[in-house]
Amino acid sequence: MNQKFNTKVNDSLQFTIDSESAKNLDVIETKPQLFHLLEQSKPSNIQIIDSNFNTKTYTIKVNNNSYTVKIEDDLDALIKSLGFEVGASKMVNDIKAPMPGLILDIMVKAGDQVTVDTPLLILEAMKMENSIVSPRDGVIKSVSGTKGNTVDKGELLIEFE
Repeated sequence: MNQKFNTKVNDSLQFTIDSESAKNLDVIETKPQLFHLLEQSKPSNIQIIDSNFNTKTYTIKVNNNSYTVKIEDDLDALIKSLGFEVGASKMVNDIKAPMPGLILDIMVKAGDQVTVDTPLLILEAMKMENSIVSPRDGVIKSVSGTKGNTVDKGELLIEFE
């Protein structure tokens, strides 16, 4: 099956590569992370400097010029369109109660600057204290809950700007 990959180089140049063309490249691994490519009788030396499997992002050096390459296949595009891509949690703009409970403490107020994993509030549910932490860096827009009040599942507690 011939699979297509959307490729973005240095966040500017975009093109599509198909798996059949990639298989037919005249490339040899000379050392770990080092390759020799021959294309239309023109040689190129390629080195993989950095790779991130989760984001499919690679930094490569081709003939002493560095490039950042991001590769996306059809499944990645579908996952991204559904909002399930890696890092999608960083786009959370509000925190809702994950379960009914009692707000024991609120550690932030509107205007506070928070970072990932900053404790925001403590919600008691079924005699257990649950610390609700920030899913992203940001500024608190509003705090809807009040210390000592009960909340229902799905009730808005905190909004980010």
